[in-house]
Amino acid sequence: MTEEFDYIIVGAGSAGCVLANRLSEDPTNRILVLEFGGSDRNVIIQMPSAFSMPMNTKLYNWKYETLPEPGLNGRRVHCPRGKVLGGSSSINGLVYVRGHARDFDEWEQLGAAGWGYASCLPYFKKSESFEGGDPTYRGTSGPLSVNAGNRMKNPLYGAFVEAGTEAGYIRTDDSNGYMQEGFGPMHMTVKDGVRWSAANAYLRPAMSRENLVVRTKVMTRRILTEGRKATGVEYEKGGKITKVTARREVIVACGPIGSPHLLQRSGIGPVAVLKEAGVKIVHDLPGVGENLQDHAEIYIQFACKQPITLNSKMGLISKGLIGMRWLLFKDGLGATNHFEAGGFIRSSPKMEWPDIQYHFLPAAVRYDGKKPIKGHGFMILTGPNKPKSRGYVRLNSDDPYTHPDILFNYLNREEDRDGFRSCIRLTREVMNQPAMADFNAGEIAPGAEATTDDELDDFVRDNLESTYHPCGTCKMGTDKMSVVDPELRVQGIENLRVVDSSVFPTEPNGNLNAPTMMLAERAADLIRGRKPLAPENAPVGVAPGVGETQRPSKIVL
Repeated sequence: MTEEFDYIIVGAGSAGCVLANRLSEDPTNRILVLEFGGSDRNVIIQMPSAFSMPMNTKLYNWKYETLPEPGLNGRRVHCPRGKVLGGSSSINGLVYVRGHARDFDEWEQLGAAGWGYASCLPYFKKSESFEGGDPTYRGTSGPLSVNAGNRMKNPLYGAFVEAGTEAGYIRTDDSNGYMQEGFGPMHMTVKDGVRWSAANAYLRPAMSRENLVVRTKVMTRRILTEGRKATGVEYEKGGKITKVTARREVIVACGPIGSPHLLQRSGIGPVAVLKEAGVKIVHDLPGVGENLQDHAEIYIQFACKQPITLNSKMGLISKGLIGMRWLLFKDGLGATNHFEAGGFIRSSPKMEWPDIQYHFLPAAVRYDGKKPIKGHGFMILTGPNKPKSRGYVRLNSDDPYTHPDILFNYLNREEDRDGFRSCIRLTREVMNQPAMADFNAGEIAPGAEATTDDELDDFVRDNLESTYHPCGTCKMGTDKMSVVDPELRVQGIENLRVVDSSVFPTEPNGNLNAPTMMLAERAADLIRGRKPLAPENAPVGVAPGVGETQRPSKIVL
């Protein structure tokens, strides 16, 4: 007999874990969660400072790679996605950034009715537990624990923030609260020294419920349909193919690469793409897999005059001591992601809200953990946060194990190329402020000799990397390229929704884990037929001089 569930959730990532918890709160619902990855019970996942390790292993990472990127001289770019309980929230850099209020108002203006900032804010608060914030903006009793790490004990963090104010920017004490723009502390998803992924925050507390079934090491091959109605899914485990039925809905939560790929191999997507891959067409939906966008970044690195950076902590003995302390006490350098200071600024006076983000790291390293220099260094990770270039995700085979074609089209638009030039030049101004004088021993990369547009462009093309924030491939809206409506229902197919960052119409100005969980919180109410939480019209901070100057006056908020 075919098993039946009320809801089938495909993917146990940032969104899927939230949905599993919230939908199973109702004991009359029987929920099935299908996840291709396995357990997240591994020290390299749970220890915050070890995040580069799961991010660079095939065990926990899908290891997607782009097609040769025309704007990057044909380079292929690594596109990690979590392949484990918790999804990408189990392998990411643990940074908690919601995005700017205007990002969500932009969604609503683009056709995503009900997803403006006032409607999203109560769900950010519902999901979060954060101490010491303004309760107008921050939650205190949600499943997702957020904190400020080691609270910027390394003097480089404070010097970076002070340099930002000396350069004419403002300071913000909470970029997730009233005022995003400015320099200040960054927050992370850590609880009691442990990575607080969506699996730890949402899924694990719900797994004891009898009405929730979680199956791992399962490949969902396709969504089953009868006419224009989703009826269940077909999955494979250990070579055996099984079909399960959804009495109410199938919910796709496979992420911005996996979700369009699953829809396409189920016959839902652009006709030309489906025909080329030999897939039977169920529903022509031209937007599936299109509108792909991503935050890209470069490392601007500096040598450090003082031996206070993390470069001295990368030997086997130092790593062993950090790991041992974390195992025993869950504190110290192992309990932070080290991104404890950052900033959001506008690239020009005409920008109404920030479009450049800074992650500051008191080390000169790459995401794979390799050191570019001997001695000490620090770096700023930065890039334009509102990219204009668009790419796609397109299947090339009906085999679910064959990765789809991925092309971001990085630097396809002049606005993005100019954005990176601005990032480099504005960062150099900050790093040359008096607050950094005791630390800055000279620019390592791109190097002070790179000054012209062509020289900066060459550096960016050769060194740009993904910030691992893809989104938009099943965008929410009402136009002909929209894949889901504002209630996240797939256009033209009954009983099928997509709930993950693939539905974002545009990139938020920040990291994507927090808004993805917010999205799933609100989606859970929509799916259950509950009245959404009442909008909260909290004031939104606007930096002095917007429309007149790129550099606000020096004030503290």
